[in-house]
Amino acid sequence: MDRKSIIGLVASILLLLLWFPLVNRFYPPKPVPPGSTNLQAAAQSPAATNPATAAAPQRSTPVIQQAEAPARAQLPATQPEQTLLLTSSNAQYTFSSRGGGIKLIELPGFPETVGSRHSKDGGAKRPSTLNSQADLPALTFLGGPAIEGDGVYELTRTSDGVRAVKELTNGLVITKDFSVGTNFLIGMKVRLENRSSAPLTLPPQEWVVGTATPMGPQDDGRAVGAEYYTGTDRKTVDGASYFSKTKLMCMPRIPPLEFRSVETNVVWAAVHNQFFALIVMPERPAQSLVVRRMDLPATLTPQGAPNPVIPQGYETAVVYPGLTLEPRQSQEQQVQIFAGPKEFQTLATLGDQFKNKVDLVMGYGGFFGFFAKGLLLAMNWLHQTLWLSYGWAIVAITVIIKLLFWPLTQASTRSMKRLQALQPQMNAIKEKYKDDPTKMNRKTMEFMRENKVNPMGGCLPMVIQIPVFIGFFQMIQSAIELRGAQFLWVVDLSSPDTLFMIPGTNFPFNLLPLIMGVTMFWQAQLTPPSPGMDPTQAKMMRYMPMIFMVFLYNFSAGLTLYWTVQNLLTILQTKLTKMSTPIPAAGHAPVLTSGLKKKK
Repeated sequence: MDRKSIIGLVASILLLLLWFPLVNRFYPPKPVPPGSTNLQAAAQSPAATNPATAAAPQRSTPVIQQAEAPARAQLPATQPEQTLLLTSSNAQYTFSSRGGGIKLIELPGFPETVGSRHSKDGGAKRPSTLNSQADLPALTFLGGPAIEGDGVYELTRTSDGVRAVKELTNGLVITKDFSVGTNFLIGMKVRLENRSSAPLTLPPQEWVVGTATPMGPQDDGRAVGAEYYTGTDRKTVDGASYFSKTKLMCMPRIPPLEFRSVETNVVWAAVHNQFFALIVMPERPAQSLVVRRMDLPATLTPQGAPNPVIPQGYETAVVYPGLTLEPRQSQEQQVQIFAGPKEFQTLATLGDQFKNKVDLVMGYGGFFGFFAKGLLLAMNWLHQTLWLSYGWAIVAITVIIKLLFWPLTQASTRSMKRLQALQPQMNAIKEKYKDDPTKMNRKTMEFMRENKVNPMGGCLPMVIQIPVFIGFFQMIQSAIELRGAQFLWVVDLSSPDTLFMIPGTNFPFNLLPLIMGVTMFWQAQLTPPSPGMDPTQAKMMRYMPMIFMVFLYNFSAGLTLYWTVQNLLTILQTKLTKMSTPIPAAGHAPVLTSGLKKKK
């Protein structure tokens, strides 16, 4: 690779890094038209001028409509909203008479934003919330007038919680008894009773799980969505991608108005963001699940400027089939609600208690999830037992992993050096049998066996460490323990280690990915190229670290810390191996000269 090619490669990488900041600076997004947010829609709706309906927040309509898509039912509100506050040891719950459910969950032990050097929104003083800015409280029942009525429940305090009661004109009485438990749990006992003298046929019902919303102004919404468990598999609804207006290669598309599951058994359903979840676990599984996109009120950027991107929420409900209640007949069901942080050990305990694998909400399923769980438990053990900070716990785990793989990596390095020493003989074999590929491969493998060389020896350590790296990635992306954890200059291991915003742009200066890129580049210079690799390809491989630096530039500091320490340990091992390993012999087979080539 000549100098011009290297300069072109570096320029391309810099362009990838700076493209979006430069486009946003010189071609800023157009302001959102009026009516795109809930607050603006409410201000322009009749409810804004009619006191009788002003208590009900108005749902904004999606930007692109489809006439054939069913519309979500709206709760009429003819009376002012009544709220009751219920406090437990680790959360605060606001119950609403509108829908008779949980309007807001606040978690005082977890601030809305952590580790921000440049935020001006005061999020560190506000608690994290669940179901915030939602149209409907969690555990609202939808299904038309026969289920909803005017949507207003009567709230009263009980000895251990809150009771919400709704009497409808058709004789149906809905009673919801909420009680606060431990481990961020809320219990609900729901009773549907027919107090009329005639059979009562009820339509299918949607029980609102809640609305998935970003954690705060700094949350880009990529981890916001819904998921559910069918009894055998965990299914996810990635809101940002499923409801996106673009598809592959940024091609525009008409986004769907809602998602409906094809499964007929929903054991539990959850709405979540990166670190918090609201999970509804009914006693009897639901028939299906529905998710709908909604626009949230506009926010401010971390610098205090209006954010041109409207945040999205995803309202989720479980669906129960219609039923018929005979006169004086009732139906009851117990529901458990978890509203709190996605802390693995707590969720695993609940999963064992209710036998529903609710810990799968962490995303630790499958082959790589095994490694994610093991790494998380190891990190927590180092933190709790040896009193290491989470940053030093990551360093310690990386060192332990490197020590475990040390013999394998050392054998790989020796094998690569052995292959390099035998390269002249192997090239001669290829030249002699170039017209007979089958015989050439057989002779090459025989030659390697005679000299005890494994051609896959150099790749094996890397292949074995891939599951560990992916497990580390999964663990760090959702581990609540790393949220706000500090290490050296890093103020939050769950986010990029942004030191400042580059003046004149909205582009962050993240130091740790740059250090990671330097160590990867250093490691590439020390690693010998594979035998037979084209020289141009070998030079390209040495500059691959810059591509990885681009991809990981805005990833969490915990992941880049792991990779940086891994690179430094690999560099140390490579140098030690080179110093301690003697230069291998040339091999048992003679060099095939031109004279030998004539002998068949």
